Amino acid sequence: MATPQFDLIIVGGGPGGYVAAIRAAQLGMSAACVEKEKSLGGTCLRIGCIPSKALLDSSELYAQAQHHFATHGILADNVRLDLAAMLKRKDKVVKTLTGGVASLLKKNKVTRLLGAGVIAAPGRVDVVGEDAGSYTAKHIIVATGSQPIELPFMPFDGARIVDSTAALSFPEVPKRLLVVGGGAIGLELGSVWSRLGSKVLVVEALDRLVPGMDAELADELKKVLEKQGIAIQLGAKVKGAKIAGSVVNLDIEGADGNTTTQQADRVLVAVGRRAFTAGLGLEKLGVQCDERGRIVVDERFQSTVPGIYAIGDVIAGPMLAHKAEEDGIACVELLAGHAGHVNYDFVPGVVYTWPELASVGLTEAAARERFGDVCIGRFPFMGNGRARAAEEKDGLVKIVAD
Repeated sequence: MATPQFDLIIVGGGPGGYVAAIRAAQLGMSAACVEKEKSLGGTCLRIGCIPSKALLDSSELYAQAQHHFATHGILADNVRLDLAAMLKRKDKVVKTLTGGVASLLKKNKVTRLLGAGVIAAPGRVDVVGEDAGSYTAKHIIVATGSQPIELPFMPFDGARIVDSTAALSFPEVPKRLLVVGGGAIGLELGSVWSRLGSKVLVVEALDRLVPGMDAELADELKKVLEKQGIAIQLGAKVKGAKIAGSVVNLDIEGADGNTTTQQADRVLVAVGRRAFTAGLGLEKLGVQCDERGRIVVDERFQSTVPGIYAIGDVIAGPMLAHKAEEDGIACVELLAGHAGHVNYDFVPGVVYTWPELASVGLTEAAARERFGDVCIGRFPFMGNGRARAAEEKDGLVKIVAD
């Protein structure tokens, strides 16, 4: 039996992978997308961005009804939470969107291969799973994304100490939720469960929240979240955790060096993500990775092995779905002889708390490092008529200019 051959095989069906596959098909390439999960869309659509945003919207409506409707002259007595219905809606949103990705691949005549992909050699991918077999291609793109980082002294147990996936589907609202990590994921999921009634404590090792975003705005966000009832402890480290029945006892070393014990019903560990490259066979092929396990690529997204490329979370840069999509489009366009390019200075970033912390371009610190003196413009929403009419007076707009 002849080995199926393609112009391009993409290993990974997340935002980077499926967008690259569709773009390749649009440019006249025969493309295949290998994905081990039955549902396409990767972490973002299945267990990340989309389900978390669904819960953020639902929980925000619940909080509005509970605490803010009366300000607008709307009396909503006896507001109750139906968590099961909320989670069901979240799952329906995910199912609709992942099904839409499958339809897009089919419409664009991309071959979908169900199974785990192993790069056996340059130009050959072996698939283990439902569509098992060996497939060849002129080019191979690795788009396998990332996975949550697990702390060695408090491994995930799926119930009491969990990653972001499990935190999307708690069967009940935890009375006390401790979030390890003050990045976007921790603050977003912390906000969800805080709005639904959980007493939330965020523990962050650094002296600020959301590193990578503007420090001044991160400080403003901290004030707003604390006003909403989320406790935040900066410069603090979890030194140990022990599960005792239905609670977790955590030893936390504060910024002053003193250690205290906190109890929580659930602990969400959100200290970042690492590139997922296990089982791909990269080591045998001599594909070089950096100290953080990310695949080293050149400006054309090619790895150290000719014919093997990488995009998205498995290479350097922000681990964001839209960044992965742009990587995928640029990589494929370069393969097709076009001028693909991504300007990483202008990748938008958003923390979907309320209010949201959104930015594009260089932070003030990065701009000063690159250009020296810069101009700063600020305007608080408190002085904005539309914001006052909407009862959304927290926060500000900040512009950094050269």
